[in-house]
Amino acid sequence: MTTMTENASGLREFKMPDVGEGLTEAEILKWYVQPGDAVTDGQVVCEVETAKAAVELPIPYDGVVRELRFPEGTTVDVGQVIIAVDVAGGAPAGQAPAAEAPVAEQAPAAPAEEPKTEGRKPVLVGYGVAESSTKRRPRKGTEVPAQQSETLLAAAALQGELNGHGHAPAQQRPLAKPPVRKLAKDLGVDLTTITPSGPGGIITREDVHAAVAPAPAVEAPAASAPAQAPSGVPAPAPVVTYDTARETRIPVKGVRKATAAAMVGSAFTAPHVTEFVTVDVTRTMKLVEELKQDKDMQGLRVNPLLLIAKALLVAIKRHPEVNASWDEASQEIVQKHYVNLGIAAATPRGLIVPNIKDAHTKTLPQLAESLGELVATAREGKTSPAAMQGGTVTITNVGVFGVDTGTPILNPGESAILAVGAIKLQPWVHKGKVRPRQVTTLALSFDHRLIDGELGSKLLADVAAILEQPKRLITWA
Repeated sequence: MTTMTENASGLREFKMPDVGEGLTEAEILKWYVQPGDAVTDGQVVCEVETAKAAVELPIPYDGVVRELRFPEGTTVDVGQVIIAVDVAGGAPAGQAPAAEAPVAEQAPAAPAEEPKTEGRKPVLVGYGVAESSTKRRPRKGTEVPAQQSETLLAAAALQGELNGHGHAPAQQRPLAKPPVRKLAKDLGVDLTTITPSGPGGIITREDVHAAVAPAPAVEAPAASAPAQAPSGVPAPAPVVTYDTARETRIPVKGVRKATAAAMVGSAFTAPHVTEFVTVDVTRTMKLVEELKQDKDMQGLRVNPLLLIAKALLVAIKRHPEVNASWDEASQEIVQKHYVNLGIAAATPRGLIVPNIKDAHTKTLPQLAESLGELVATAREGKTSPAAMQGGTVTITNVGVFGVDTGTPILNPGESAILAVGAIKLQPWVHKGKVRPRQVTTLALSFDHRLIDGELGSKLLADVAAILEQPKRLITWA
């Protein structure tokens, strides 16, 4: 996809690229530049969040920032222009002709000096008429006088009101500036239900706030009197409101939105089975402490998760059939001869599952190094989309939250996920006597199309057996 355009004046427009393998939108998290700043080829100008990760975007040319098209917090479709840069040595945005600001402020009213469609209409960030506005653009080669433009705008607004009552054939997009649209989205207000009070039928911020304000007490009797409605005509549905003082609505977007969609898709596509086993991991915990003192493991992340990951890899080697995926289109089972081991990580932006590529080939020190890098990158919010693609099986460590076990949902496209519970001292029968031992509960969820009960049970039992007697890491490898 082309990510930049240039006009005759030397103004280059950088478009939102596809930064995540076919994703259609991204949210602008932070701008690192402002209008008037000089930029150089390769300089990072902003950070965006896709449905999979946060990504920094570099500008591909030198120049001076003329315009930022969207404020921070805006979700932008791939292909939309997000920043304009003057590469011809023109004046910064702050020194642009004074006529630009009034045009932006008065854009909805179609000022008489509006340029033709051949030229780009200069607007300020967050203002002006979007391409999807209800105002029709003049046909190529023609001009619409200011008076006629205003008439068309008023007609469009009127048509939108008629549509709201069912008298027009199509729903028109309500007129509102981008900041007002964002406010409405954040408050959960449908703009089509609002009666505009601004000039030319434009919805204002006050209109949006009024829509969520509690209705006056005097209106209650009228709203609760269906008997006054004409016979056979249903009473209008009440407007849904919420208490702004005691409730907060958080838009679902980015990683959280993608995770929600993926989990719903996985839960209702793959038939899940979950099995449990409680195991004495006292010997594994002793081995962890010994490895921390080993010179070959110095500087590496050594913890129970490392040995649990290694145990799962050894168990998969003993039962390679579990490492597969389901191809619905061709009705085939795809056997994987590699293990990309996913590690579920909770981050401020939501749950992500990066994976260690070819984990089955790594020695214990290499696996420890990869785990450390994966966790550190996830905590910094720098996990790349590629790092979350191609996983085959996943481990989720719910024990770090003090939870004993759970029924994890498969990461889409994977065959199994192992949940590790908290490791606690518990009374346990050891060598014929009840003694305090380090005990945990493992839960394995798997896709029953790929893994039947016998195979899933063998895999889980092998993981438990290795953790109970970690010397099997050697004898079974």
